[in-house]
This record gives sequence, structure tokens and C-alpha cells, in this order.
Amino acid sequence: MSLENANGSLETSFQNKIATVQFGHPASNSFPRDLLDRLTSEINSLSRKEDVSVIVLKSEGNKTFCSGASFDELLKVENEEQGLEFFSGFAHLLNAMRNCSKLIIGRVQGKAVGGGVGIISACDYVFATPQSDIKLSELAIGIGPFVIEPAVSRKIGKTAMTEMTLSGHEWKSADWAFQKGLFSVLSEAENLDAEVESFALKLSSYNPEALYEMKKIIWEGTETWESLLFERAAITGRLVLSDFTKSALHQFKK
Repeated sequence: MSLENANGSLETSFQNKIATVQFGHPASNSFPRDLLDRLTSEINSLSRKEDVSVIVLKSEGNKTFCSGASFDELLKVENEEQGLEFFSGFAHLLNAMRNCSKLIIGRVQGKAVGGGVGIISACDYVFATPQSDIKLSELAIGIGPFVIEPAVSRKIGKTAMTEMTLSGHEWKSADWAFQKGLFSVLSEAENLDAEVESFALKLSSYNPEALYEMKKIIWEGTETWESLLFERAAITGRLVLSDFTKSALHQFKK
């Protein structure tokens, strides 16, 4: 099944109880709101499929996994209501991944920024390559990683999240991310797909009920996210209206 339009592409394929979901966008696999909503809807749909045990989440190309929110759409935000609406897209997606009844394996082939790091953090197990450097650059444009922070902190801890955020002008290496627990496995690019497939096949052969119960245990203690992530989206939606952020976004686009 393939869903493609000017706001990016989304394609899902099925094999051996494994659903592979691939997203893509010409602007370094960034997320306009429409693509966020389509991915959220797909995760929710797969959660209900009895013949799916495992989801593999991947993106197009070989350089960038995800560059976060669409700068073009951020520049179009004109009021706090629109800001809340846009950043709620990431809140809906992270909650969909958290509530999904299937285990989600992340396949990270390249760099990730901002919301892309949040999506990786919401995966249950992540394969990445040595080229998969990460960065939280939100402070540099006058906002912050408020919506994704609970997911990132849950994976790598508050101290490492703070280090990433306050040094947002610097890339953190894939090895750093592996050592902090964001990545479960570092694999050479030429071996990535084979290792992801092998692991997914193993998981899909296990008792689906056991996998479901394990998923619930993995995400214990995150029930507050149903409201917390939207409270955070409101903060970001307000800050994105600042002159500082508007100017910084224009500079980044140049």
C-alpha cells in the first residue's frame, strides 16, 4: 500500500507478520503536518491488525533518517492556535507509537534532527549505522524539544537529553547515541537491512500475546503523555511565533 502526494510519501508492505512502514519527503525526510497525520493513522491501523506482530519503521534514501518538522510549515504559523495544531502532530504520533499494540523496530540509516530523534526514541528497538549522527537544534531557532523531550529522556536519561539540547549546535555521534541507549544495535550500512530483517523475523515468530504484554510493560509509567505532550505542544506553538524564531528559520532556510 502506497500513499504519496506533494507532502511526502508513505508506503507499507507486509511479509511474515511484519509490516514495514517507509516514509519520505524531498526535504531530507522532514515532516509536514499532513505526513505526520498519515503516519499516525497508519500506526494506529497496524495496531489493530491481528496478522501483524512487528512493525519496522524506516525512511527513504541513505543519508538522512529524518530532519524533523517542516520549516516551510513552521514559517506559516500565524497564531498560537495554529502553532498548537502543528506541534500536536508530533504529540499524536508519539502517543500512537507508545500505545501501539505491536513492537516497533526503528531502521535508522542516517542522520536525525529534532523530531526525528523523538521518533527514534519512541521505537522499541533501534538499528542504526555509524553514519546516524543526531542533533537537537531547537534552541538555536528559539524553541525547544518540548514535545519529544519525554520520549528522548525516557530513552537516554535527563542528563544526556540536557547535554544534547544545550549543545544543539553540535552533532552527537552514532556511537554516542548507542552508548546512551538510543540505538540498540550499530550495524554497517551494507548489513543494516539483513540484520533488521533477521531480528524482525525472530520477534514475529514469538507468541503475539507475549509480545503485546511486553509492549505494555515497556511503556509503563507514560500514561501522563496523553495530556503532557499536548501541553508541551502549546509551549512550542507559542514560542514559534517569536521574532527570534521567525528570523532564525529564515536564516536556516538560506
